[in-house]
Amino acid sequence: MMIMNPTMLWLALMVVLIVIEILTVGLTTIWFAAGALAATIVSCLGGGWIVQIVVFLIISFGMLVFTRPFAMKYINATRVKTNYEGVTGKVIRITQTVNNFEGTGCATVNGQEWTVRSVDDEKIIEAGKLAKVINISGVKLMVEEYKEDEQC
Repeated sequence: MMIMNPTMLWLALMVVLIVIEILTVGLTTIWFAAGALAATIVSCLGGGWIVQIVVFLIISFGMLVFTRPFAMKYINATRVKTNYEGVTGKVIRITQTVNNFEGTGCATVNGQEWTVRSVDDEKIIEAGKLAKVINISGVKLMVEEYKEDEQC
C-alpha cells in the first residue's frame, strides 16, 4: 500500500477545491483551498500532520470569516438575481382567484405561470387584482393583496 506524500495530498485537495469553486462559483470552497495551500507550505517546511491540519483549519476559517463578507459585498454585487430571487417583493397581477381553502390561484410573472397562495388563509384575492410577493414556498408564490397608495 502506497502512502501519499502529505505535500501532494494538500496540493490534490487544493486542486479539487478550486475545481469545485470554478464549477459552482459560489465563493464557498475557495477559502478552504487557501487553507490547503497554507498546509502545503507547512508540509514543505517539515511541519507535522497536527501542525498542517491546525494551519489548514485556522487559515480556512479565518479566510471564511474575515474575507467572505467583503467578497460577497464587492465581488457578487453585480450578480443577477435568478428567477425566484427577482420575484420576491414584486407586485404582480393575479390571473386566477387566490383561495387557499380551494387550492386555487395563479399569476404570470416574467412570462412564467406560478401557483399563488395568500399568506393569510382567510384572504381571497380576486383575479385581476394586484398582489405583492412576500416569499416563495417551494414552487408557490406567497402573496398579500397590494393596495396602491391614493395620491392626488
